[in-house]
Amino acid sequence: MSRASRTAAGRNIRDEIVAKRRARIAAEGHTLGATVPPEREAPLVPFLNDPPLICEIKRRSPSRGAIDPSIDPVALAGRYRDRGVRSLSVLTEEDHFAGSLDDLAAVKAAWPDLAVLRKDFLLDEEDLRVSYRAGADAVLLIASILGGEELARLHALASDLGMAALVELHEEADFAKARAFAPPLVGINARDLATFRVDLLTPVVLRERIDWEHRAVFESGVFTHEDALLVVTSGFDAVLVGEAAVRDQDAITGILAGLRGEIPGSGPGAGAGVAGAGDAAGGGPARDFWRRLVARRRTDRPLAKICGITNRADAELAVGLGADVLGFVFADSPRRADPALLEELAGLSAELPVLKVAVVVTGGEHGALPEDVRGLLERGLVDAVQFHGEEQPAECARQAFPYYRALRFASAAEADAIDGW
Repeated sequence: MSRASRTAAGRNIRDEIVAKRRARIAAEGHTLGATVPPEREAPLVPFLNDPPLICEIKRRSPSRGAIDPSIDPVALAGRYRDRGVRSLSVLTEEDHFAGSLDDLAAVKAAWPDLAVLRKDFLLDEEDLRVSYRAGADAVLLIASILGGEELARLHALASDLGMAALVELHEEADFAKARAFAPPLVGINARDLATFRVDLLTPVVLRERIDWEHRAVFESGVFTHEDALLVVTSGFDAVLVGEAAVRDQDAITGILAGLRGEIPGSGPGAGAGVAGAGDAAGGGPARDFWRRLVARRRTDRPLAKICGITNRADAELAVGLGADVLGFVFADSPRRADPALLEELAGLSAELPVLKVAVVVTGGEHGALPEDVRGLLERGLVDAVQFHGEEQPAECARQAFPYYRALRFASAAEADAIDGW
């Protein structure tokens, strides 16, 4: 579940960006050469109303290089608006993202009904005042580049100006800073700003540390309908999408469907609702597999899955030995499980507090997902499907959610290479 960007050993991209920005402000002032009116001219619009999607405007990034250097920010914002998007993020950092405050001002002037977030490495009060005058309805405050008192002060100033503040948390110390004033809008970035490595499970893990009332925004790494399903079933309230939306505005349709909890695909159960955080409010079974899985992680041992369970006694023994996941085989095997066993174990959820997965082989001559497995998943008798054949990712997502796919490595080098996939 990760997409990685390779960086030079020991390089901290976040600190490089901040240092360059401080130098530019010292040389050029906080407007950095942009045309910013002395008073705000654009109306303030509430940030992050329905739909719960923020689409970004950016030309490049340190990890991906050029995304689309020829972007017309106003035209792109219009295409987002045509697809129902009402909240935008405009990158205004120049050296690493090729952005400008002029982009933000132009977008807001052309589309005054849209809510616009200034996304940058903002450092002080004047940054916020300039953002407000340029037309921002919200600002990003990155906790890792600000001291605790600075963060609280900037959050208070944004509120005084009428802007929302998306407080981005990623490191352990960030949560302590934010806890002091309990920001109502919190972003958790799947991208580590020091290395620009992306791991979609990082926000799922970190969100459990927020112990105040809030709305949580999943930032970075979302490209598909399936990614959006991970977001909503992990308890997030909204998502910020960058590269995927810039490159292909048609991707927005699938992402919005995922945020509504709709299952992709055209087979039985397609379009069914998905409950997000452990209940059936979404119109279907709870599918918060990844949230529940990462909640079981411990520092003293790896997660353990015991597969090939065929009877209740083996299930109870596996749980007693510390299994986190039980696997039930629904492929040609001497240890093929009987669906009736899952019915029996459903009544033992309190005694067997583990996750259950159905192991299948599909694709090619093996055909599609067996109907009995689909039924077990839809009824919540298994928590996920483990694909064990040669299935392609898109094929897996159409057949079952949640799912993961087993990988076979021929060497240690192949295992090491997974981080670059």
